[in-house]
Amino acid sequence: MYEITVEKDFAAAHRLKEYDGNCEKLHGHNWRVAVSIKTDCLNKLGLAIDFRKAKQMLKDVLSVFDHTCLNDLKLFENENPSCERIAKHIFNDVKNRLLQMTDMPQLTISKVTVWESPGSSVTYRETD
Repeated sequence: MYEITVEKDFAAAHRLKEYDGNCEKLHGHNWRVAVSIKTDCLNKLGLAIDFRKAKQMLKDVLSVFDHTCLNDLKLFENENPSCERIAKHIFNDVKNRLLQMTDMPQLTISKVTVWESPGSSVTYRETD
């Protein structure tokens, strides 16, 4: 099994409604996201997926978040834009994009890790 990981940053603000502490106030982060894709197969070049293609996919997924107030996104209109929920959304978006890649049907998403600060992260994966 191969696991390919790409990372990208984005900047965004958010607030956690009903949170007992400073995070209830509007504040920003320089978020870091790592997406891991797994496969048992390699193409004729010996690649699971071209890093450029994986990075572009992640860039496209994160474009909805970059330089926004996450609370203003329709995606989070009924829930807090927590690190956990961001990780799950990114996971599902990448999963759907991989399913649409008919030239590489063997690729599946393994996990998504989102850091809201250098020492604080959340990893989301589906159970087998």
